Amino acid sequence: MKNLHSIMLDKDKCKGCTNCIKRCPTEAIRVRNSKARIIDQRCIDCGECIRTCPYHAKYAVTNSLEEIKKFDYKIALPAPSFYAQFEVDNVNKLLYALLELGFDDVFEVAKAAEIVTHFTKQFILSEKNKKPIISSACPAVVRLIQTKFPDLIENILPIASPMEVAAYIAKKRIQKEKGIEEDKIGAFFISPCAAKMTYVNRPLGFSRSYVDGVIAIKDIYGLVRSKLREIKDIKHLSIASGKGIGWAASGGESLALEIEEYVNVDGIHNVVKVLEEIENGRLKDIVYFEGLACSGGCVGGPLTVENPYVAKNRIKRLSSKLKDKEESFSSWTEEIINSFSLKLEDVLFEKELETNPVLELDSDIERAMEKFEKLNNILSMLPGLDCGACGSPTCKTLAEDIVRGFANDTDCIFILRENIKELANKMVELSNKLPPSLERNDE
Repeated sequence: MKNLHSIMLDKDKCKGCTNCIKRCPTEAIRVRNSKARIIDQRCIDCGECIRTCPYHAKYAVTNSLEEIKKFDYKIALPAPSFYAQFEVDNVNKLLYALLELGFDDVFEVAKAAEIVTHFTKQFILSEKNKKPIISSACPAVVRLIQTKFPDLIENILPIASPMEVAAYIAKKRIQKEKGIEEDKIGAFFISPCAAKMTYVNRPLGFSRSYVDGVIAIKDIYGLVRSKLREIKDIKHLSIASGKGIGWAASGGESLALEIEEYVNVDGIHNVVKVLEEIENGRLKDIVYFEGLACSGGCVGGPLTVENPYVAKNRIKRLSSKLKDKEESFSSWTEEIINSFSLKLEDVLFEKELETNPVLELDSDIERAMEKFEKLNNILSMLPGLDCGACGSPTCKTLAEDIVRGFANDTDCIFILRENIKELANKMVELSNKLPPSLERNDE
């Protein structure tokens, strides 16, 4: 059975420090018995806990390079952020290095990003969606909306991500050119984040993914660097433009769309704040919202190696360097779209996104109302400091946990202290009280 999530906990390394519970955007972590516990139903695999944990107790489960050997023909799908991890003068060196690692072919996700941009422009003009349209490129943000902002699901752009489009086109091309059956072709995404692994196991908007595996950038970084030193003859492999590569950094997707009425935000907590504004109807004038879970965009993913600020600068320089070749790159995009007869309908979601009802107290309305009233009564007794000492991220979540039967009111250190104080006073009172046979009557 495939894992529900790619973010895992190493209990042996966990010290129960509560740092992670305060940073999780969906309040998916609790600390009980001095160990963290990830609540599967709440987790969106944003990787924030990986960044936060000082003991490296959180980690991402991805595929190893060895797993590509299961397929007769192996295709590497490098994310645009992959280019930003290395200081090279020619991206073709990086793509050739992937071939040296054992891949038979490479298809750039940056080129697929240009194709997604092409169809997104059509979708915006079609006026089919509620405004603002919310980018679906970041799976962590999509799952965040499903969990915390279900009213905004209709705003999500129902178009396949560049990773998915890249895998689809790459496989169809090899089938067409080499006659290899699809199940013998393995497409592996070279990823900056864990959320993509979760997507492959549990696709969003589709019943299946054309991606067969996800390999972390950090896991092959050293191997690629060693291959770069050996490369002498460079093959021209790259067909991605600066616009496609620009998707690696926050704002790149919006700039590629060439629209003025947009907002781009990076960092999951900043995304939450803007989604709250959208939910409250305060951003009605914008057409497009680009939200990315990682700070700086995909260049800041938890599975990357390079400093995100350095990486973002490299993406900027690389995009600028390729700007004068936009016309030829654009013709390649049209050629790919035409050769596969791709239309907007071909990249739209196959099924509607569903809400994640994890925040509901009960499926039965009457019982839910009773629990809600009990929750408020408990919450009124709690100090409201959100200190996290109880193992729940906030006083409200502790109240929820108590109502659900996962915690006790004495888990709150302040209530426990008051109970101990009251008990101590009673013990003092009892210690001064003698049995009737020993009591003295001084009258």
